[in-house]
Amino acid sequence: MSLPLLMSGKFLCRIKKGICDLVPHVLTVLALLAVILVVGSKAAATSKLDDFPYEVDPLERYGLWITICLYFVRLSMLLTLPLSIFNFLGLALYNLYPGAPEFKGARVNDPLICFRVVTKGTCPDLVKRNVERNINICNGLGLSNFIFEIVTDRFIGLPRCPSVREIVVPFNYRTEKKTLFKARALQYCLDDSVNDLKDEDWIVHLDEETILTRGSVIGILNFIAKGTSSFGQGVITYANEEIVCWITTIFDLSRVGNDYGILRFCLKHFRKPLFSWKGSYVVSNVGAERNVSFDFGIHGSIAEDCFFGLMAWKKGYLFDFIEGEMWERSPFSLTDYVKQRRRWVQGITLTFFSKDIPFKQKVGISFSLLSWITMPLTASNSVLAFLYPLPMPIVFHFLCAFMGGVMMFLFVIGALKSFNYKRTGLCKFLLICTASVLLLPCFVITETCAVVYAFLTFSTIEFHTIKKESRPSDGNFMHGQHTNHGQHTICNV
Repeated sequence: MSLPLLMSGKFLCRIKKGICDLVPHVLTVLALLAVILVVGSKAAATSKLDDFPYEVDPLERYGLWITICLYFVRLSMLLTLPLSIFNFLGLALYNLYPGAPEFKGARVNDPLICFRVVTKGTCPDLVKRNVERNINICNGLGLSNFIFEIVTDRFIGLPRCPSVREIVVPFNYRTEKKTLFKARALQYCLDDSVNDLKDEDWIVHLDEETILTRGSVIGILNFIAKGTSSFGQGVITYANEEIVCWITTIFDLSRVGNDYGILRFCLKHFRKPLFSWKGSYVVSNVGAERNVSFDFGIHGSIAEDCFFGLMAWKKGYLFDFIEGEMWERSPFSLTDYVKQRRRWVQGITLTFFSKDIPFKQKVGISFSLLSWITMPLTASNSVLAFLYPLPMPIVFHFLCAFMGGVMMFLFVIGALKSFNYKRTGLCKFLLICTASVLLLPCFVITETCAVVYAFLTFSTIEFHTIKKESRPSDGNFMHGQHTNHGQHTICNV
């Protein structure tokens, strides 16, 4: 067979594969549009049926001040519109089913990659298991130039090996700006006396429960080889490991949807973290990270990830989205879930009021923060709309339908990307997808409770660490018997 025929055959196969890969994406987007149209048509029909209360003017019916308050509460729903638009664009414009990442180009000289895990040291068995699992993933891909750095407040005693370094943050360590909590530990690693990495090396930030996958490691290598950005981030799912609390796991499906929506769109299209930046699955160039630093003071100590992303953007660094997902687990209880969200609300609020970040970099998080702050008001609309009807233009009903449809679909996308019907069974898979939509009111109520709790306790800001291990840890490591806090252990790196 001639070379042109072979080439044309391969070309046709690629076209066929590309079309097949796009079909599920197109069907999903059409389903999203159908949901928005159905909800919008029902909202429009409801608005026409509800014309009867408006025979009496709202001012006469409720009075001036009550009418103003009702319209303020009703219109506060539009504060989430920018988030919905960007989520919609991310879901619609980029393939939701891209397939498993593959190596792009030849791997001649892999750069040194430092997988950095920050922990309080209270779950040593969890850390040991996950480090071992993650090292096996790297070895399975033939990765040789890597190291795992475990940054801990308590000595864990990890087995000595060439690819593991345990760093114990001294109890009396203080940064120049008196930064606290996780940011303090991250800054300690960047100090000249501790840091062994070169500016051209790379850091992958992980939580202690984060599990690497083949796809995420390949995606990281492709991102580094691309060489166009200093920082990158990818998708984290929460249903591939043991599920301890189904309710919080279903609630976290929205986070998966947000990763595929607003996060992916902003990082791919704008190359900036306009609305959010997570603290895990963060890939950073060492020189860039040291230039930005984590020494932000108290304003950057609670949501250090968000603060860091905005400071890096302020300094002109570029960002990108990384293909391939990592695995984590949702909070083990609703109490931990609320406390986790409380910390996020308080941390992003402190970030917003920081004078170190220009307002240009805070426009996106201002919408996120406002949508959080006004969540008690927007949640109350479900009741107020029936008790105190108001004349509203049809475009308002359509926008509300659009926002509601997108929010509902974030959970559906999260379910589709987190659960595999072949693994769970079709019936259970459909039940999970249905539950993710039916539990939406419970999600809103829980988030509302977290917001109220955050502002009621703002005077006592703390960095609450949620429970991350379902099995008991070895007692030898639980109470910090090993107290060599002033040193860091190096495993023959």
